Amino acid sequence: MGDLLLVRHGETQWSLTGQHTSWTEIPLTENGREQAEGLAPLLAKFRIGAAFTSPRERARKTAESAGFPAARVDPDLSEWDYGAYEGVTTVEIHRTRPDWYLFTDGVAPGPAEHPGETPEQVGERADRMLAKVDAALANTEGSVVLFAHSHFLRVLTARRLGLPASGGALFQLATGTVCRLSTEHGRPVVASWNIRP
Repeated sequence: MGDLLLVRHGETQWSLTGQHTSWTEIPLTENGREQAEGLAPLLAKFRIGAAFTSPRERARKTAESAGFPAARVDPDLSEWDYGAYEGVTTVEIHRTRPDWYLFTDGVAPGPAEHPGETPEQVGERADRMLAKVDAALANTEGSVVLFAHSHFLRVLTARRLGLPASGGALFQLATGTVCRLSTEHGRPVVASWNIRP
């Protein structure tokens, strides 16, 4: 079987300021567009059998610029629903919750259409996505690439490695980078992380 390639979208204004961004449509900055374009030659080194992207514009534009305009949109690749913390920085949250940590505490409830997700709910979504990845790997030759978001991809990595969703805290993920999950002796491993063009 091929590898699983994870691509975090290019830089946005909110990724620069550290604001939590799930459903809000924030475009790529000029640097973010350059990051996305720079991924094309890096990803061209791999034999890709299937490509999936989050429905958010920043992920779709990254996929297009990286050479995958036909990547299949899958809502399971959406970023963690931050509920009431959408657009808020960790520094701001710590003013009222000094010990708060996303990967263990989740988020404060938001509006009805975006109530927020617990770490376990994000983990369940990651598991669903991994089942789709495994099906694609079994039915295509080559690797599978996912274009998505930092916190979600960190949880997905933890789940791929057999860790709880909270294990996503162990994997810092930069904008406009590629990470490769592979296998060694039949077990999932991190083969490379935060690779830049």
